Amino acid sequence: MSIRNRTPLFALVAIVGSALAAPVMAQDAQDQAATAQAQAQQAQQSAAQAQDAAADASASAAEASSAAAQSGQGGQSWASVDTDGDGSISKTESSANAGLAQVFDQADADKDGKLTVEEYREFAATQQK
Repeated sequence: MSIRNRTPLFALVAIVGSALAAPVMAQDAQDQAATAQAQAQQAQQSAAQAQDAAADASASAAEASSAAAQSGQGGQSWASVDTDGDGSISKTESSANAGLAQVFDQADADKDGKLTVEEYREFAATQQK
């Protein structure tokens, strides 16, 4: 084979080789795109789970807040103990709930003889620690 014949042969081999390599490179790009899409779906699922967890935590906090507003004895609510409906419980009203009557003086932070919802929540929070 002469040198004149080899040059076109090398060119032909290079062209065929690059033509065959192009689909392989395209396959790699498709694989990378599929991997990126799968990772994006996992991220979306993680975000959805985080939102669900946040919603559950919010619901639990609302239940805890509601429970703190109750006196805790016999399932009585704040409104059922607050017989005069002024939003606070007096020492006399607390006698309807034995547990509340026992801690009334400790929970009445400003010692005005009336226990507000805020005072009771703060007292309950300090007792849970």
